[in-house]
Amino acid sequence: MDFKEKSSFDYDDLIACAKGKLFGPGNAQLPMPPMLMFDRITKLSTEGGAYGKGEVTAEFDIKPDLWFFKCHFEGDPVMPGCLGMDALWQLLGFTLGWMGGPGSGRAISVGEVKFTGQVLPTAKLLTYTLDLKRVIMRKLYMGIADGRVDCDGATVFEAKDIRVGLFQNTAAEGAS
Repeated sequence: MDFKEKSSFDYDDLIACAKGKLFGPGNAQLPMPPMLMFDRITKLSTEGGAYGKGEVTAEFDIKPDLWFFKCHFEGDPVMPGCLGMDALWQLLGFTLGWMGGPGSGRAISVGEVKFTGQVLPTAKLLTYTLDLKRVIMRKLYMGIADGRVDCDGATVFEAKDIRVGLFQNTAAEGAS
């Protein structure tokens, strides 16, 4: 099945994307573990969502031995909020690649970030949700979305106006 026909992706698909095999050389890639911040994408759609332009949902299984709990903070382990933000940027970049945009994904900005909870080693599941606001697919390929991170069903993090662009990656082209 062609990736464009899929609306969900398992861990093996995400690793294929991280290795540059899903969207092709020079196009959107996810980071490899341990920086890959979700285990599966459960929904990918260009319809629905808060703005009617699409929604994306991914999940991350929390385990008490995850790398960041050991160092942030010693004796007071908590998932760094920046990793939640990175997960939302990763998810938006993946979405642009899935939509057929060429180039490597790069975080551009975020308008507003609000923390309302925390992710502790006792948590079980993070759910990331993006509501697409605008997708530009011209000379500039960019996605704008609002995002949310839920921990075991309770919202712990919200971000508005998340922006990711796709750019020609001359470093990757020189490496091949």
